[in-house]
Amino acid sequence: MHVDLGTPVNTALFLYILYSVQRIVFPSTSKPKTVPTEFKGGYSWKPKSHPPTVVFKTYTPKMLEPFNGEDGGRILLAINGTVFDVTAGRSFYGPNGMYGNFAGRDASRGMAKQSFDIEMITPSDQPLDKLDDLSSDEIENMKGWYEHFANKYIICGKLVNEA
Repeated sequence: MHVDLGTPVNTALFLYILYSVQRIVFPSTSKPKTVPTEFKGGYSWKPKSHPPTVVFKTYTPKMLEPFNGEDGGRILLAINGTVFDVTAGRSFYGPNGMYGNFAGRDASRGMAKQSFDIEMITPSDQPLDKLDDLSSDEIENMKGWYEHFANKYIICGKLVNEA
């Protein structure tokens, strides 16, 4: 193999490769001139405090209702019997959010029908909606929303009629 060192680019590349090989084969053994100080104040990756613990609980519609995000509180909603903590999505699910009427409620029917109307919400003093009248497309739609929520938010409980 013949290498033409006549061009400046080839000469520069050859010298760089030679220098790199020399640094690998004969690494520097000199001691650093200054002592590293980046860890003297402690580790920067360590959190200041532990985030709040989420406990998996069983909720009834009445127990879920207060978690509507008002006054800056947690926001929970349920889809198909699973309760999600959607507090991280406050701009969507909070009191003034586009999906705010689902906060503290069972959102299954609304998500299945792609409707944000208040009529889609079962009142908390009534039994859970059995969703018997949903079409197969609506059920698939609800399952799609469930998957979306399961991949994005914390599952923090299950929704049942009686505790």
